[in-house]
Amino acid sequence: MRSSHSASRRHLPTSPFKAPVAPPPVEQFALQDKVSHDRYGLGVVIDVEEGIAVTVDFGSQTERIPTPYAKLVKL
Repeated sequence: MRSSHSASRRHLPTSPFKAPVAPPPVEQFALQDKVSHDRYGLGVVIDVEEGIAVTVDFGSQTERIPTPYAKLVKL
């Protein structure tokens, strides 16, 4: 018996079912960007590891936040 993988199946244009939704693009951050985090509050980006993580100075603490940057919003 073969296991089915929905990711490996292609969507046919004549299919009555909706096409799979593509994930939203990962937000890009640059040095000195002002950001807000649900847990830590307002901060400034002090280091960017492209596609891996960002380091943010929140004043009282510095946190490294890995992708997909959950709860981190650019202001």
